[in-house]
Amino acid sequence: MQTTTLGTQGLVVSRQGLGCMGMSDFYAGRDDAESIATIHRALELGVTLLDTSDMYGPYTNEQLVGRAIADRRERAVIATKFGILRDPADPTRRGLNGRPEYVREACEGSLRRLGTDHIDLYYLHRVDPKTPIEETVGAMGDLVRAGKVRYIGLSEAAPDTIRRAHATHPVSALQTEYSIWARQPEAEILPTLRTLGVGFVPYSPLGRGFLAAGFRSPDELPPDDFRRSQPRLQGANLERNRAIVGVIEQVARAKGATPAQIALAWVHAQGDDIVPIPGTKRRTYLEQNVAALDVPLTADDLARLDAVGQAAGERYADMSSVNR
Repeated sequence: MQTTTLGTQGLVVSRQGLGCMGMSDFYAGRDDAESIATIHRALELGVTLLDTSDMYGPYTNEQLVGRAIADRRERAVIATKFGILRDPADPTRRGLNGRPEYVREACEGSLRRLGTDHIDLYYLHRVDPKTPIEETVGAMGDLVRAGKVRYIGLSEAAPDTIRRAHATHPVSALQTEYSIWARQPEAEILPTLRTLGVGFVPYSPLGRGFLAAGFRSPDELPPDDFRRSQPRLQGANLERNRAIVGVIEQVARAKGATPAQIALAWVHAQGDDIVPIPGTKRRTYLEQNVAALDVPLTADDLARLDAVGQAAGERYADMSSVNR
């Protein structure tokens, strides 16, 4: 497995990480034994960056990751997030909290659930508009100085917020959605990150499975799968976006690869400072995703994939908490 460094502070990670969210939440079906086996297989393959959050579950995904790494902590780079509040009794109820006292409280909870004495990469999951970013990141910096956190990151932050945060304490990574059909970060976010020396960790590089040709319609998904309500998978948007998948499938057939491998190879081709975190809860898909690093794309392949354009429809039904 190739490695790269996120940020200027020395955070070395595998060139591809593993998103653990779907093992516990949002996508229908749970199989903790297979999920833990998938994490173990990821570490065997050299995938070090494991991504979770306290809001996944809530809380249960951190607990799952903690069980999986209990006897192999030194092989993992644990990234978790805080800042989105969910009520365990009703997880659809949400809020945001970036106050300094909550930063410390959330960190202690994550450390306990993960069963570790430090978090390698601690993200602010969403920017709290009621708390100046300098206050939130200042408290995150205090955690670094206390040895409870090694590096800090942001998720779904706007360029000016990234600059203000980085001026308060060095930011090692920024998360947002990025893939063949989600190119918005290229306009302002990626140039900002590269100017500051901040690494980029795209989530949903497979379009939540749609770009991997894992399903053609939300009607194929279980009733409790949150993707059924995604704007990109509704009506005319769905028809437009199926055409994007069709091009990916054509390139995949020509390469003798899977659509998922083509989608991931495209992301990897955008720069060594980009570390996608495709999510899966199955070893078979994990192994296929890792193999994407060995799929070469020619200039003609990349031009063909670039030409498909942006997805039709918003990423979320409510975009109010992103790009702040």
